[in-house]
This record gives sequence, C-alpha cells and structure tokens, in this order.
Amino acid sequence: MYNLGLDIGTSFIKAALTERSNGNVVKVVSQPSTEQKIKVLKDGWAEQDPEMWWKNTCQAIKNLISLTNINPSLISGIGISYQMHGLVLLDNKGNLLRDSIIWCDDRAVSIGKKAFIEIGKEKCADQLLNSPANFTASKLKWVKNNEKELYSRVYKFMLPGDYIAYKLSGKMTTTSMGLSEGMLWDFKKNNIADFLLKYYEIDNSLIPEIVSNFGFQCKLNKKGSSECGLVENIPIYYRAGDQPNNALSLNVLKPGEVAATAGTSGVVFAVTENKKTNESERINNFLHLEIDNSTSLGKLLCINGAGIQYAKLKTKLNIESYEEMNKLSLNVGVGSEKLTYLPFGNGSERMLNNINVGSSMLNFDKNIHNNAHLIRATLEGIAFAFVYGIQILINDGVRPSLIRAGNDNLFKSKVFGDTISTLINTEIEIYETTGAIGASRAVDLRDKDFNRFGKNIMDNDFLKRFTPHLSSSEYKKAYNLWVKKLELTLK
Repeated sequence: MYNLGLDIGTSFIKAALTERSNGNVVKVVSQPSTEQKIKVLKDGWAEQDPEMWWKNTCQAIKNLISLTNINPSLISGIGISYQMHGLVLLDNKGNLLRDSIIWCDDRAVSIGKKAFIEIGKEKCADQLLNSPANFTASKLKWVKNNEKELYSRVYKFMLPGDYIAYKLSGKMTTTSMGLSEGMLWDFKKNNIADFLLKYYEIDNSLIPEIVSNFGFQCKLNKKGSSECGLVENIPIYYRAGDQPNNALSLNVLKPGEVAATAGTSGVVFAVTENKKTNESERINNFLHLEIDNSTSLGKLLCINGAGIQYAKLKTKLNIESYEEMNKLSLNVGVGSEKLTYLPFGNGSERMLNNINVGSSMLNFDKNIHNNAHLIRATLEGIAFAFVYGIQILINDGVRPSLIRAGNDNLFKSKVFGDTISTLINTEIEIYETTGAIGASRAVDLRDKDFNRFGKNIMDNDFLKRFTPHLSSSEYKKAYNLWVKKLELTLK
C-alpha cells in the first residue's frame, strides 16, 4: 500500500508516493514544467488562479501514476501541504469568486497595521501572538472594503490547501492550524479569534468546518476522483501549511529544533512551547503539532526575497545551471571582496517591519568584480538575511540547538550553508526530502506515532551536514558590513 502527498506551491505543484510500511520514497513529480503564473495587477499585489493549482495537481497525480505504474486502488490516503496565508473565496454553489490573493501580496498591510493599533498591540500579542498584518483575515477585510458586491456572494473563505481538499472531496473544511496562519485563532481561548472577526465585521459563518490536521478529514468524491485519476473514497488524512509541514518533513518537533527552507522565499521555523512574544510585528507564531497532548508553536520568520533572487541572477548571467553557479561561487573568498547584496525586493519584508527596501548590489567595481563575485555576493546576501532573521528569533527566546533543511534550492550551495552555520555557530543537517514527501508520510500520523515517523526520516533521508568553521572572523566581518548597508537603506 502507498500514501500520496501533495505540495501546493507558489511555483510548482509536487506529488509524491511513499510506501506505507517504511516511508520509502517511490517517486516525486513536479508540475508544470515552467513556474506557475503570478498575476501582478498593481505594484505590491500578487494573485494566482486556484483552478491553475487544481489543473496542475490533477496532472501531477496522473503523471505520478503513469510513471510508477501503480494501481490507484493501492493508495490508502492523501496528505496535503500548501502555500500559506492565501485567500480563496467560494459562493454557495462552490464556485470561485475571484483569483486567490496569495502570501506575498501586501495590499492589506495598512488594514492589518490599523487593526493592530486600534485593537491594541498588547491584546494582539497576547491572544493572536501576532499583528494581523497582511494575512488572510486582513486580505478578506480588503475584499469586504473594496469588492462589496463580490463579498456579498461569499459563502466560505479558504486557504489554498483547503481548496484542493474541497476539489478532491466536495467538502468545505479547514483546520485550526490553518486558521492560526490566517490570524484567525485565539491562542488564549484556544478557539476562533472572534474579537478580530468582530473588529473586521466578518461573520464567522464564513469559516468552513474545522477538522483535525491529523486523522480523517474527508474523502474523494466521484467528481474529484474522476478529474485527478484516482479512485473514489480515498481518505484525506493530513493537511498543513508548507512551513509547519516542512518542519514535520524534517522531524523538527521538539523545542529548540529549527527547520529552514530557501525556495522562492526563505523561511526559518523554530519550535517552541513558549506562548509569549516580544516580536509580534516581525515574526509569526502559529500552531504547530500536538504531541503527547502538548501543543507546540512554530515561530516563523520569512525572507520574501531568497531563491527568487538567485533565479533572477541565473537568468541575468545566462548560466545554464545552479550547479555551475554554485561551483563558480567557490572561486571567490568570504566577503566577495566587499561586494554586498541586499536580497529583498519581493514585496514588503515583515522582518523589516513590512518595509519593501528592494534589492540592490552595492560596492560593485567592474575592475575587481566578475560573475563569480556576483554569484557569491548574492548567496552571502541571502544567507546574511537568514542570519539577521535568526537573530530576531533568538532575541524572542528561541535557542537553536539544531537546524535541519531539505537538499534543494540554496542549501545545495556550500557557500550558503557554511555562511549560516558559521555565523549562528550551529550545525545544519541536510535531508533528501520535500514537502510532498513529508505530506505523504504524514498520512500515517493519524495514529500519532511520531517516533516511528521520525525514525523513517532519520533512516532514509539524512544526506550531509554543514559544520561551523573554527575561524569565523572573515564571516563576521562580511556580515557586519552587510548589516551596516541594510541599516543605511532602512533609514
């Protein structure tokens, strides 16, 4: 028997099959061949068509079945990971009302800031553990304010993963973890944040039925199964946002353990049991996992401009592969001969208090710097942004004991991994896994056997580690220069 995992990403949809007995990976596929389109109707806006996600999900599943030649009747359950914070709106017939306002859209920043002040910073920090900022609740308020006729037809609002579960099953559901990522969960009352809904004048009847992250949620209906190529009645047993799911995929479950990812955006997700925060405007606190009746939180810090900036450089330099870029970066010493890169420019940066400082390459000298310098400076600049963010987490009470990351995107670069590990003075373990694989394995967590789940990861996926350099002075010198340049830009 097999499990199916889906990862509904911004750029791609990934699907994975794993064996139920041991978690071994059978196959992972990605769809489409080029990145999914993001619609930018105005500066700072970002939307995607949820039907595009569904179409690519169906194609990914069909490709996976075809390539593995596995009978769909042998799939025992489905797990779903998805891009966080998006807003999907449906009418009472289940029809989409508009494109999804996705995670990197910053149109609702001013709405969230106003709510934070008027509700009270202390109350938001105490009960939401966050500022409302430009998360799902604030995006819904933007629609209510600016698209009144459309809003009047809203029956339910959903997150991206909720929508894919709906398309598979015909059932409109969500999770408490999902609501927490949308700023709709009251941590003090352990229930829906009615006070924020009341402030935004949003009826809580618009929230779908809440189901558990682990265990039976719904099952494939005839329409969903026929469109995606699976058999009817396969249960959906797991659903979580991409960052909590990434942490789960890496066996990051205990306080002090940290998961990192450096894809389109960069994220650091630190597990904690501390339901206090001094940084409600720069980092986020979300529900993570319930293990042994103890609910953990994930402190999340996001760097919007990460892998996307490296991808842009690859196109600009017309280099064929990231592998070639990573090799070239090793030809230049630490600090890139004072060439400094600020890797922002993909929307407002929450860790910079929702300022969009843009991206910039500073101190470039055509008599000194070549393509290898540009590549290393970009890798270092993104790594420095990670370190800057981790320092914010440390100041909020996180004590990193170990960082784990998947072997994809920027963590394939020795420069990137060495820089972060050395400056944080913490080992980084790299695992050959993906969000889709994690979602697939998580299907079996309906029995809450986290020990067996973790053992499968450690046995199957460990690849390598980055260890802090004993001599860190050059890294610190380069990082301090980067911080000075950032601070000058923020003034």
